[in-house]
Amino acid sequence: MRILFDAYGGDNTPDEAIKAARLAKDQYPIELTLVGDSEAIAHRAGQLGVSLDGIDLHHAPTAITMEDEPTDVLKRLSDCSMAEGLRLLHQGEGDAFVSGGNTGALVVGATMIVKRIKGVKRAALTALIPSATGNYLLLDVGANADCRPEMLAQFAVMGSAYMEKIVGVKEPRVGIANIGTEEHKGTDLQRQALALLKDAPINFIGNAEVRDVPLGCADVVVCDGFTGNVMLKLTEGLAKMFVGELKQVLFKNLLTKMGALTLSGSLKSFKQKLDYKKSGGAPLLGLMRPVIKAHGSSDAEAFQNAIRQAVSMVENRVVETTEQAMTQLNSQLKQRAGAQEQ
Repeated sequence: MRILFDAYGGDNTPDEAIKAARLAKDQYPIELTLVGDSEAIAHRAGQLGVSLDGIDLHHAPTAITMEDEPTDVLKRLSDCSMAEGLRLLHQGEGDAFVSGGNTGALVVGATMIVKRIKGVKRAALTALIPSATGNYLLLDVGANADCRPEMLAQFAVMGSAYMEKIVGVKEPRVGIANIGTEEHKGTDLQRQALALLKDAPINFIGNAEVRDVPLGCADVVVCDGFTGNVMLKLTEGLAKMFVGELKQVLFKNLLTKMGALTLSGSLKSFKQKLDYKKSGGAPLLGLMRPVIKAHGSSDAEAFQNAIRQAVSMVENRVVETTEQAMTQLNSQLKQRAGAQEQ
Protein backbone atom coordinates (compact mmCIF):
# COMPACT_ATOMS: atom_id res chain seq x y z
CA MET A 1 0.00 0.00 0.00
CA ARG A 2 1.30 3.45 -0.93
CA ILE A 3 0.07 6.66 0.67
CA LEU A 4 0.62 9.95 -1.15
CA PHE A 5 1.14 12.88 1.22
CA ASP A 6 1.02 16.57 0.29
CA ALA A 7 4.15 18.07 1.89
CA TYR A 8 2.93 21.64 1.35
CA GLY A 9 -0.75 21.34 2.27
CA GLY A 10 -1.28 23.20 5.53
CA ASP A 11 -0.18 26.10 7.71
CA ASN A 12 2.78 24.30 9.28
CA THR A 13 4.27 22.61 6.26
CA PRO A 14 6.67 21.31 5.20
CA ASP A 15 8.12 20.88 8.71
CA GLU A 16 5.16 19.10 10.33
CA ALA A 17 4.52 17.06 7.17
CA ILE A 18 8.13 15.85 7.18
CA LYS A 19 7.91 14.85 10.85
CA ALA A 20 4.56 13.13 10.27
CA ALA A 21 5.91 11.20 7.30
CA ARG A 22 8.70 9.79 9.47
CA LEU A 23 6.28 8.87 12.26
CA ALA A 24 3.84 7.20 9.87
CA LYS A 25 6.54 5.31 7.98
CA ASP A 26 7.94 3.95 11.24
CA GLN A 27 4.54 2.93 12.61
CA TYR A 28 2.55 1.62 9.63
CA PRO A 29 3.50 -1.09 7.09
CA ILE A 30 3.17 1.26 4.11
CA GLU A 31 5.07 2.88 1.29
CA LEU A 32 4.98 6.66 1.56
CA THR A 33 5.51 9.41 -1.00
CA LEU A 34 5.95 13.05 -0.02
CA VAL A 35 4.79 15.31 -2.83
CA GLY A 36 6.32 18.77 -3.14
CA ASP A 37 9.56 20.59 -3.87
CA SER A 38 11.86 17.59 -3.42
CA GLU A 39 15.07 19.62 -3.04
CA ALA A 40 13.52 21.90 -0.43
CA ILE A 41 12.01 18.92 1.43
CA ALA A 42 15.34 17.10 1.58
CA HIS A 43 17.13 20.26 2.72
CA ARG A 44 14.58 21.02 5.43
CA ALA A 45 14.55 17.41 6.66
CA GLY A 46 18.31 17.68 7.15
CA GLN A 47 17.91 20.86 9.16
CA LEU A 48 15.23 19.21 11.32
CA GLY A 49 17.33 16.10 11.82
CA VAL A 50 14.60 13.90 10.34
CA SER A 51 15.67 10.91 8.26
CA LEU A 52 13.90 10.39 4.92
CA ASP A 53 15.11 6.79 4.61
CA GLY A 54 12.37 4.68 3.05
CA ILE A 55 10.31 7.74 2.13
CA ASP A 56 10.00 8.61 -1.55
CA LEU A 57 9.87 12.16 -2.88
CA HIS A 58 7.87 13.26 -5.91
CA HIS A 59 8.77 16.70 -7.18
CA ALA A 60 6.11 19.39 -7.51
CA PRO A 61 7.57 22.89 -7.94
CA THR A 62 4.67 24.97 -6.58
CA ALA A 63 2.07 24.91 -3.81
CA ILE A 64 -1.49 26.18 -3.66
CA THR A 65 -2.30 28.48 -0.73
CA MET A 66 -5.48 29.18 1.22
CA GLU A 67 -5.80 32.50 -0.64
CA ASP A 68 -5.76 30.94 -4.12
CA GLU A 69 -8.95 30.20 -6.03
CA PRO A 70 -10.07 26.53 -5.93
CA THR A 71 -9.91 26.22 -9.73
CA ASP A 72 -6.24 27.27 -9.68
CA VAL A 73 -5.43 23.65 -8.86
CA LEU A 74 -6.52 22.76 -12.40
CA LYS A 75 -5.13 25.78 -14.26
CA ARG A 76 -2.65 28.34 -12.94
CA LEU A 77 -1.16 25.99 -10.32
CA SER A 78 -1.64 22.67 -12.06
CA ASP A 79 1.94 21.73 -11.11
CA CYS A 80 1.36 22.24 -7.38
CA SER A 81 1.87 19.51 -4.78
CA MET A 82 -1.88 18.94 -4.38
CA ALA A 83 -2.54 18.56 -8.10
CA GLU A 84 0.48 16.28 -8.57
CA GLY A 85 -0.60 14.07 -5.68
CA LEU A 86 -4.13 13.76 -7.05
CA ARG A 87 -2.78 12.88 -10.51
CA LEU A 88 -0.56 10.18 -9.06
CA LEU A 89 -3.57 8.79 -7.21
CA HIS A 90 -5.68 8.76 -10.38
CA GLN A 91 -2.90 7.04 -12.31
CA GLY A 92 -2.74 4.25 -9.75
CA GLU A 93 0.66 5.24 -8.37
CA GLY A 94 -0.79 5.47 -4.89
CA ASP A 95 -3.72 4.05 -2.94
CA ALA A 96 -4.78 7.17 -1.02
CA PHE A 97 -3.94 10.87 -0.82
CA VAL A 98 -3.68 13.11 2.26
CA SER A 99 -3.56 16.92 2.22
CA GLY A 100 -4.15 19.72 4.70
CA GLY A 101 -4.32 22.32 1.94
CA ASN A 102 -7.01 24.59 0.46
CA THR A 103 -10.34 22.76 1.00
CA GLY A 104 -12.06 24.17 -2.06
CA ALA A 105 -9.10 23.30 -4.27
CA LEU A 106 -8.99 19.76 -2.88
CA VAL A 107 -12.70 19.23 -3.59
CA VAL A 108 -12.37 20.61 -7.13
CA GLY A 109 -9.13 18.78 -7.84
CA ALA A 110 -10.29 15.45 -6.44
CA THR A 111 -13.59 15.65 -8.33
CA MET A 112 -12.00 16.52 -11.66
CA ILE A 113 -8.78 14.50 -11.43
CA VAL A 114 -9.52 11.45 -9.26
CA LYS A 115 -13.19 11.32 -10.42
CA ARG A 116 -16.35 10.30 -8.60
CA ILE A 117 -17.72 6.80 -8.19
CA LYS A 118 -20.16 5.99 -10.99
CA GLY A 119 -23.59 7.34 -10.13
CA VAL A 120 -22.42 9.69 -7.37
CA LYS A 121 -23.75 13.20 -7.95
CA ARG A 122 -21.28 15.02 -5.67
CA ALA A 123 -18.44 14.05 -3.36
CA ALA A 124 -19.12 14.92 0.30
CA LEU A 125 -16.73 16.29 2.89
CA THR A 126 -17.18 14.70 6.30
CA ALA A 127 -16.35 15.37 9.93
CA LEU A 128 -16.29 12.90 12.82
CA ILE A 129 -17.61 14.83 15.83
CA PRO A 130 -17.76 13.80 19.51
CA SER A 131 -21.16 13.14 21.04
CA ALA A 132 -22.45 12.02 24.43
CA THR A 133 -22.43 8.40 23.26
CA GLY A 134 -19.25 8.36 21.17
CA ASN A 135 -18.97 10.06 17.78
CA TYR A 136 -21.22 10.91 14.86
CA LEU A 137 -20.33 11.51 11.23
CA LEU A 138 -21.60 14.78 9.78
CA LEU A 139 -21.78 15.27 6.00
CA ASP A 140 -21.62 17.37 3.95
CA VAL A 141 -19.60 19.97 5.89
CA GLY A 142 -18.69 22.33 3.09
CA ALA A 143 -18.14 20.75 -0.30
CA ASN A 144 -21.67 21.44 -1.59
CA ALA A 145 -23.51 24.51 -0.32
CA ASP A 146 -26.62 23.71 -2.38
CA CYS A 147 -27.92 20.16 -2.58
CA ARG A 148 -30.74 18.21 -4.16
CA PRO A 149 -32.69 15.50 -2.30
CA GLU A 150 -30.98 12.65 -4.17
CA MET A 151 -27.60 14.04 -3.09
CA LEU A 152 -28.56 13.82 0.58
CA ALA A 153 -29.72 10.26 -0.02
CA GLN A 154 -26.33 9.42 -1.49
CA PHE A 155 -24.51 11.13 1.39
CA ALA A 156 -26.49 8.95 3.77
CA VAL A 157 -25.41 5.74 2.05
CA MET A 158 -21.76 6.83 1.81
CA GLY A 159 -21.69 7.95 5.45
CA SER A 160 -23.24 4.71 6.62
CA ALA A 161 -20.61 2.67 4.78
CA TYR A 162 -17.81 4.74 6.31
CA MET A 163 -19.09 4.49 9.88
CA GLU A 164 -19.54 0.75 9.61
CA LYS A 165 -16.21 0.00 7.93
CA ILE A 166 -13.90 2.52 9.58
CA VAL A 167 -15.44 3.43 12.94
CA GLY A 168 -16.88 -0.05 13.50
CA VAL A 169 -20.48 0.93 14.20
CA LYS A 170 -22.78 -1.95 13.28
CA GLU A 171 -25.86 -0.81 11.35
CA PRO A 172 -25.21 2.89 12.04
CA ARG A 173 -28.31 5.03 12.61
CA VAL A 174 -28.67 7.61 9.84
CA GLY A 175 -30.70 10.79 10.19
CA ILE A 176 -31.33 14.05 8.33
CA ALA A 177 -30.37 17.25 10.20
CA ASN A 178 -33.62 19.10 10.81
CA ILE A 179 -35.47 21.43 13.18
CA GLY A 180 -37.72 18.65 14.42
CA THR A 181 -38.29 14.91 14.12
CA GLU A 182 -41.72 15.13 12.46
CA GLU A 183 -41.81 14.21 8.79
CA HIS A 184 -43.37 17.51 7.73
CA LYS A 185 -40.56 19.58 9.29
CA GLY A 186 -37.90 21.37 7.23
CA THR A 187 -37.77 22.66 3.69
CA ASP A 188 -38.56 20.75 0.50
CA LEU A 189 -34.97 19.48 0.56
CA GLN A 190 -35.35 17.66 3.87
CA ARG A 191 -38.89 16.41 3.19
CA GLN A 192 -38.05 15.02 -0.25
CA ALA A 193 -34.78 13.48 0.98
CA LEU A 194 -36.68 11.77 3.79
CA ALA A 195 -39.07 10.22 1.28
CA LEU A 196 -36.15 8.87 -0.75
CA LEU A 197 -34.32 7.46 2.26
CA LYS A 198 -37.26 5.45 3.57
CA ASP A 199 -36.38 2.70 1.10
CA ALA A 200 -32.59 3.14 1.16
CA PRO A 201 -30.31 0.19 2.08
CA ILE A 202 -29.35 1.74 5.43
CA ASN A 203 -30.61 1.98 9.01
CA PHE A 204 -32.55 5.20 8.44
CA ILE A 205 -34.17 6.75 11.53
CA GLY A 206 -35.77 9.81 9.90
CA ASN A 207 -35.14 13.39 10.94
CA ALA A 208 -32.50 14.13 13.57
CA GLU A 209 -33.36 17.26 15.53
CA VAL A 210 -30.13 19.25 15.70
CA ARG A 211 -30.28 19.83 19.46
CA ASP A 212 -30.32 16.04 19.96
CA VAL A 213 -27.39 15.34 17.64
CA PRO A 214 -24.67 16.08 20.26
CA LEU A 215 -26.57 13.79 22.65
CA GLY A 216 -26.08 10.83 20.29
CA CYS A 217 -29.44 10.49 18.56
CA ALA A 218 -27.74 9.33 15.32
CA ASP A 219 -24.43 7.91 14.12
CA VAL A 220 -24.59 9.62 10.72
CA VAL A 221 -26.19 13.02 10.13
CA VAL A 222 -26.68 14.30 6.57
CA CYS A 223 -27.34 17.83 5.35
CA ASP A 224 -26.34 20.32 2.69
CA GLY A 225 -22.82 21.73 2.89
CA PHE A 226 -23.88 25.15 4.16
CA THR A 227 -25.84 23.70 7.09
CA GLY A 228 -23.09 21.19 7.85
CA ASN A 229 -20.37 23.83 7.87
CA VAL A 230 -22.41 26.00 10.24
CA MET A 231 -23.01 23.02 12.55
CA LEU A 232 -19.32 22.09 12.49
CA LYS A 233 -18.02 25.59 13.22
CA LEU A 234 -20.64 26.21 15.91
CA THR A 235 -19.61 22.93 17.57
CA GLU A 236 -15.93 23.89 17.41
CA GLY A 237 -16.67 27.31 18.90
CA LEU A 238 -18.81 25.91 21.69
CA ALA A 239 -16.13 23.34 22.54
CA LYS A 240 -13.53 26.10 22.89
CA MET A 241 -15.91 28.16 25.01
CA PHE A 242 -16.72 25.23 27.32
CA VAL A 243 -13.04 24.42 27.84
CA GLY A 244 -12.29 28.08 28.56
CA GLU A 245 -15.18 28.43 30.99
CA LEU A 246 -14.20 25.19 32.71
CA LYS A 247 -10.64 26.44 33.22
CA GLN A 248 -11.92 29.66 34.78
CA VAL A 249 -14.15 27.74 37.17
CA LEU A 250 -11.49 25.20 38.17
CA PHE A 251 -8.70 27.71 38.71
CA LYS A 252 -10.75 30.43 40.38
CA ASN A 253 -9.23 29.93 43.84
CA LEU A 254 -7.18 27.51 45.92
CA LEU A 255 -10.17 25.31 46.77
CA THR A 256 -11.24 24.87 43.14
CA LYS A 257 -7.61 24.22 42.14
CA MET A 258 -7.49 21.35 44.64
CA GLY A 259 -10.67 19.98 43.10
CA ALA A 260 -9.16 20.29 39.64
CA LEU A 261 -6.17 18.24 40.79
CA THR A 262 -8.41 15.35 41.83
CA LEU A 263 -10.22 15.54 38.49
CA SER A 264 -7.07 15.78 36.35
CA GLY A 265 -7.51 12.34 34.79
CA SER A 266 -11.12 12.95 33.79
CA LEU A 267 -10.32 16.44 32.52
CA LYS A 268 -7.53 15.06 30.35
CA SER A 269 -9.91 12.52 28.81
CA PHE A 270 -12.48 15.26 28.19
CA LYS A 271 -9.89 17.45 26.47
CA GLN A 272 -8.68 14.58 24.28
CA LYS A 273 -12.26 13.85 23.22
CA LEU A 274 -12.50 17.38 21.82
CA ASP A 275 -9.04 17.31 20.19
CA TYR A 276 -9.25 17.31 16.38
CA LYS A 277 -5.71 15.91 16.20
CA LYS A 278 -6.98 12.50 17.30
CA SER A 279 -9.46 12.08 14.44
CA GLY A 280 -6.86 12.98 11.81
CA GLY A 281 -8.90 14.44 9.01
CA ALA A 282 -12.08 14.61 6.98
CA PRO A 283 -12.56 11.96 4.29
CA LEU A 284 -13.93 13.18 0.98
CA LEU A 285 -16.43 10.42 0.24
CA GLY A 286 -17.78 9.43 -3.17
CA LEU A 287 -14.47 9.33 -5.05
CA MET A 288 -12.85 6.48 -6.93
CA ARG A 289 -9.96 6.46 -4.46
CA PRO A 290 -9.59 7.62 -0.83
CA VAL A 291 -8.79 11.31 -0.29
CA ILE A 292 -8.34 12.72 3.23
CA LYS A 293 -8.53 16.43 4.07
CA ALA A 294 -6.38 17.07 7.15
CA HIS A 295 -6.94 20.16 9.28
CA GLY A 296 -5.13 23.19 7.90
CA SER A 297 -3.34 23.81 11.21
CA SER A 298 -2.31 20.16 11.64
CA ASP A 299 0.90 19.32 13.47
CA ALA A 300 2.83 16.08 13.06
CA GLU A 301 0.44 14.12 15.31
CA ALA A 302 -2.65 15.26 13.42
CA PHE A 303 -1.05 14.52 10.04
CA GLN A 304 0.03 11.09 11.25
CA ASN A 305 -3.53 10.30 12.29
CA ALA A 306 -4.80 11.49 8.89
CA ILE A 307 -2.39 9.03 7.27
CA ARG A 308 -3.65 6.32 9.62
CA GLN A 309 -7.17 7.15 8.51
CA ALA A 310 -6.16 6.79 4.85
CA VAL A 311 -4.56 3.42 5.57
CA SER A 312 -7.74 2.24 7.29
CA MET A 313 -9.90 3.32 4.33
CA VAL A 314 -7.75 1.30 1.95
CA GLU A 315 -7.55 -1.76 4.19
CA ASN A 316 -11.30 -1.81 4.80
CA ARG A 317 -12.17 -1.25 1.13
CA VAL A 318 -14.46 1.70 1.82
CA VAL A 319 -14.59 2.71 -1.84
CA GLU A 320 -15.68 -0.75 -2.95
CA THR A 321 -18.34 -0.93 -0.22
CA THR A 322 -19.61 2.51 -1.20
CA GLU A 323 -19.79 1.49 -4.87
CA GLN A 324 -21.95 -1.51 -4.01
CA ALA A 325 -24.26 0.52 -1.78
CA MET A 326 -24.58 3.28 -4.38
CA THR A 327 -25.52 0.78 -7.08
CA GLN A 328 -28.32 -0.53 -4.87
CA LEU A 329 -29.52 2.97 -3.93
CA ASN A 330 -29.52 4.26 -7.52
CA SER A 331 -31.47 1.20 -8.64
CA GLN A 332 -34.11 1.91 -5.99
CA LEU A 333 -34.26 5.58 -6.98
CA LYS A 334 -34.83 4.64 -10.63
CA GLN A 335 -37.59 2.21 -9.67
CA ARG A 336 -39.22 4.90 -7.54
CA ALA A 337 -39.04 7.44 -10.36
CA GLY A 338 -40.54 4.95 -12.80
CA ALA A 339 -43.40 4.13 -10.45
CA GLN A 340 -44.20 7.84 -10.00
CA GLU A 341 -44.31 8.37 -13.77
CA GLN A 342 -46.85 5.55 -14.11
